[in-house]
Amino acid sequence: MIYPASRTGLLALIGAMALASCSETAPENSDAENALASGEDMMPVEPDGGIGDGAPPPMQESPAGTIPASLQGRWGLVPADCTSTRGDAKGLLTIAPTTLTFYESQAQISDVETVGANSISADFDFEGEGMRWERSIDLEAREGGAKLIKREFGENAPGPLEYARCAADPRT
Repeated sequence: MIYPASRTGLLALIGAMALASCSETAPENSDAENALASGEDMMPVEPDGGIGDGAPPPMQESPAGTIPASLQGRWGLVPADCTSTRGDAKGLLTIAPTTLTFYESQAQISDVETVGANSISADFDFEGEGMRWERSIDLEAREGGAKLIKREFGENAPGPLEYARCAADPRT
């Protein structure tokens, strides 16, 4: 037999258990969220995923509005573009921090869409043979920087072109 005083205690216990089982528990925060909430600095992570002294990330950013250093240099559509000393290298592309220089034209970077360590998508203002035009261009280094893919967008844009990095400048 349950006595009235015990019944009240039992009902209170059952009610507390029911309430506890129905309530939601707050999700546990991740270590990063806990560190941020407490104002602690996060321990740096090495590029290989190990915990360490915070070595710089493997990707170095170029200054804003410039072409990544990995894309700069001389590039040829065919090997002779890189070695000609007669000025007839029609497939030679020279990339500087803000310009693209072709056989008979030069392009100045005007607006950067996206940039990565080995690629850029940007708008360029061209000038050559007495004409001016604009073109959107994607440049991407591949094969460890040995190849360059150039894609142009816009009216009369050629298809993708693959360039090979030139060895040292033959004029130096």
